[in-house]
Amino acid sequence: MLEISNKAGVGVGTLYRHFPKRSDLVAAVFRREIDACADEAQELSNEHEPFEALALWLQRLVEFFATKRGLASAVQSGDPAFAELRGHFDQRLRPALVSLIETATSAGEIRDNVAANDVLHAVAQLCLPSKDDDPDRAARMVMIMADGLRYNTANSTS
Repeated sequence: MLEISNKAGVGVGTLYRHFPKRSDLVAAVFRREIDACADEAQELSNEHEPFEALALWLQRLVEFFATKRGLASAVQSGDPAFAELRGHFDQRLRPALVSLIETATSAGEIRDNVAANDVLHAVAQLCLPSKDDDPDRAARMVMIMADGLRYNTANSTS
């Protein structure tokens, strides 16, 4: 914690006052990253066409999953500091994705039977570590998946 407080430019006492346990600090960082990822959905939606905003945000989600991969076991450890993170993830990221999907669907840029839960699950699965340990594999695979969302937009019930 001393190294963290030095990098933050605060005393170690200040750090411990705000984060009594290391898990409290990890949870706060994780929560902040969830919020930043969710907020980026609206920014991308404001700056890009609907499909492009969705595809860019999915890449941002890949970055989120990739950088938080090492925290997964800690978050699932049962430590009370992490108890609310799953709910925070669902409350912030799922609505962001739903909004992007609805906008792209309304614009006719993706098929109309895309479920946010399916997309989140697919991205999470594609971000699991692989034997080849290629750091860019997940990003490439998610782009292939995103391109598949556009397939048959004229007749998406097929």
